[in-house]
Amino acid sequence: MSIIKLSKTFIKDRVKLALAEDLYPDGDITTDLLDKKKIITAKLISNQKAIVAGLLFTKQVFNEVDKKTKFIVKKKDGCSIKKNSIIAIIKGKASSIFIAERVALNFLSHISGIATKTNQFVKLVGKKCKICCTRKTIPNYRVIQKYAVKLGGGTNHRFNLSDEFLIKDNHIASSKLRELVSLAIKNKKGKKITVEVDNLNQLKEIIGLKFNTVLFDNMNIKNLRTGVKLAKKYYKTEASGNINLKTVKLIASTGVERISIGSITHSAPAIDFKLEI
Repeated sequence: MSIIKLSKTFIKDRVKLALAEDLYPDGDITTDLLDKKKIITAKLISNQKAIVAGLLFTKQVFNEVDKKTKFIVKKKDGCSIKKNSIIAIIKGKASSIFIAERVALNFLSHISGIATKTNQFVKLVGKKCKICCTRKTIPNYRVIQKYAVKLGGGTNHRFNLSDEFLIKDNHIASSKLRELVSLAIKNKKGKKITVEVDNLNQLKEIIGLKFNTVLFDNMNIKNLRTGVKLAKKYYKTEASGNINLKTVKLIASTGVERISIGSITHSAPAIDFKLEI
């Protein structure tokens, strides 16, 4: 699996793009009305309970606008925060802080939202089952979103299409299941192989072949329990398909080792933060 790396260059590049989007084409015409020399102190505060995540991006936004702005961190990435928690203190020119404010909060709100939702699932399933993200991410922001999942206590699934073989329903509909699995085994070259099944007959057709993981997709609890019992001697087990906070605990109780959930990246609500002067 690809390793997620948040280099300084990557963070800086993403921040530059975000600021360019916000300042195009004429800059901050409202902040231009202010006294350019005025110095202020602002508090970055959470309006709700959350897992804070994305402070590297938030700090870089203020630094990119004005290197003289001081960003004093009060909480660490990945830590649990309460409502009204002070996340950071920012000191500098009012004009610089106001230009950076919304872009900085957007990064923090989105990344913290994913970490927080991931952590909610992680707490419900306990230590025996892992919560995994998927490739259902915003194009060009996958690295950031999968980073957020890790901060929330989740596990990264494959990062891209070349990380592992994942034989899914549409592949199976276009060919024969057992033949596809056999071809993957023949051509694996060190790559892991995951096979998605949506019924027990498919599992029985491939059981015994040498691959790594069975992914049970949209199976009811009764069949999932049976499938896990049949497969666990041979493979790692994973479940997926419209899993939410109300159902995840029951699914984990089947003994499945991993649960992959698209909503932790594609539908995580942003966390509400504010900048208070």
